[in-house]
Amino acid sequence: MARHKEFDRDEALQKAMEVFWERGYEAASIQDLVGHMGINRQSLYDTFGDKHALYLQALDRYREVEGGKMFELLERPGSVKKALRQLFQSVIEGALCEGQRRGCFIGNAMSELAGRCRETAAKTCGNMAAAEEALHRALLRGKREGEIKGGRDLRAVARFLYSSMQGLQLMAKASPDRKTLEDVLKVTLSVLD
Repeated sequence: MARHKEFDRDEALQKAMEVFWERGYEAASIQDLVGHMGINRQSLYDTFGDKHALYLQALDRYREVEGGKMFELLERPGSVKKALRQLFQSVIEGALCEGQRRGCFIGNAMSELAGRCRETAAKTCGNMAAAEEALHRALLRGKREGEIKGGRDLRAVARFLYSSMQGLQLMAKASPDRKTLEDVLKVTLSVLD
């Protein structure tokens, strides 16, 4: 008779995501994962597959949870410029408050595995495309409402904003200096003027 699982799958996946986000793929051992997830090895393999399959599922979870916060912020009614400032400011605040300075899990995955793992590249590119699309929709709304002026290619601006957000998170991992990060924010958002 099959044994009933005694753990919450989503909660365990969330915990696996935290381990991978903090340590990266290579440095996260199976022991680290099962210890933090609160499950045994067999439950990990039975529920999620191997370490790599778990990692890919953790990337999806990050997009769902962390990406969802970004999408919700950008879709709120009101000032698009204010929403973008809040988005970038939240990156800075997270970097300054966070003890581990772990950056963006998607950005970390891009630099660690995407160049040599087709599945990771596909996941990170999918996340990048979704973020770019959310930024583009917000910029179009800002233009329609007269808040964003000028003849810039808004798709290119969305790509630039995403790239700048990734760069800001990467910088913050090494040097969480508020003035430096806010200088980057100020220049980045000047593209909207």
